[in-house]
Amino acid sequence: MQLSRLLKLSLAAGLFAAAVGTSFAAGNPASERQALMKNVGAATKAGASIAKGEVEFDLVAAQLVLHTMNGSALGFGYMFPAGSETGSETEASPKIWEDRAGFDAAVNKFVADTSAKVTDLDSFKAAFGAATANCSSCHKAWRVKK
Repeated sequence: MQLSRLLKLSLAAGLFAAAVGTSFAAGNPASERQALMKNVGAATKAGASIAKGEVEFDLVAAQLVLHTMNGSALGFGYMFPAGSETGSETEASPKIWEDRAGFDAAVNKFVADTSAKVTDLDSFKAAFGAATANCSSCHKAWRVKK
């Protein structure tokens, strides 16, 4: 029980830090999306701990993981405007702007994957697995690793 509270506090602190970081990046889409991706990374790390059984399952923490990922996913479509293809050491692939319909479809799939209703550990594992598989495929298709 104590570990679950620690996980919730860690998630909350990470989300607060990401939100503060995003506000400092305002006006720079590349920096904003990098902050958003860090937010997803923090949620993914916490979710992996839950899915692997490294921490005791807690419904609120599990829901927070997916809600965090979903909130970020809802913003992705706005974080890649024309003209933000370069700068801020972006890892965004030019393919995003060349195939905007394909990219938007990938974002919409991530939104759907992270919208799943979580009621127990099994439903969390299924939703989290789908969401992280989406992350992986999207990074392969739409990111340039530097």
